[in-house]
Parts: sequence; C-alpha cells; structure tokens
Amino acid sequence: MSSGLRPDPSVQRRRLALFGTRGVVGRCRDFTHEALDDWGWPRPAGPGADRGDGAGERSEDVLLLVSEIVTNACLHAGGPSELSLEQRGLRLRIEVADGSPELPRRRPTAGPAQPGGHGLMVLERLAGRWGAERRGTGKVVWAEVLRPGP
Repeated sequence: MSSGLRPDPSVQRRRLALFGTRGVVGRCRDFTHEALDDWGWPRPAGPGADRGDGAGERSEDVLLLVSEIVTNACLHAGGPSELSLEQRGLRLRIEVADGSPELPRRRPTAGPAQPGGHGLMVLERLAGRWGAERRGTGKVVWAEVLRPGP
C-alpha cells in the first residue's frame, strides 16, 4: 500500500562513505565539486580569472568549507566517516560525520597570521549557519550555505 508521499524533486542528496585520513580532503573536494556541477552551481573562475559576477565564489566557498570540516575531522577525530551533501531549494547543507563525541571548540592560536587554529573562524565567515551535534558514539559537524542567484 502506497502512502501517497512522493520524494521532493527540489531535494538532492549525495553521500560519500570515508575511511582513514590519507587523501580524504581531496576526495571530498572532488566529490563536492562533481555534485555542484551536476546541480548547476556556477563553476569557480579559477586562479587569476575574474568572472565579474562573483557567482563562482560561492562554489569556491563550499569547497573551502568542505576542506575545513574534513581537515578538522582528520586532525581532531581520527578522520571522517561520511560526507553528506543535501541541496534543498536554494540551501545546501554539508555534513561531516566522525567517530569522536567531542564537539568543536575554539583552540588558542598564536595569532591571526599564524597557520592553524582558524577552522571555526572560516566556518563562521563562510557559512550562513553551522553547528555540531552528537550522533551515536560520534558527531556530525554541519554547515549551510545559500546557492547564488541566477
């Protein structure tokens, strides 16, 4: 017997199961880039190029958010177990699951010009919203961004 409920065609999802830390950031960026292409997001302009409309910058922001969240899972949680992307209308939600129940927290840094310790600042600047929640014995760190207009 059918419930009469149909999947919402404006919702698109992709999931990538992950194991370990070697090469995982690059795999996640490639996976995300392919999903954004398939979903019709503007392509990043590339180094030194100027599109003039800034639309590709939002795609680049998404790739940077994925890199930061996955890198943090590698550094602080033994590596991610899954990357999930969900586009619902104009909103894209990025989720990275890992096996550590410890929620993200700011760590002291040597200064804004020094490398390391800036992952949460990147999330705060680029994501419309972000957060973390415990799931099972681990957690999910998520970020949401709006798709650029036509």
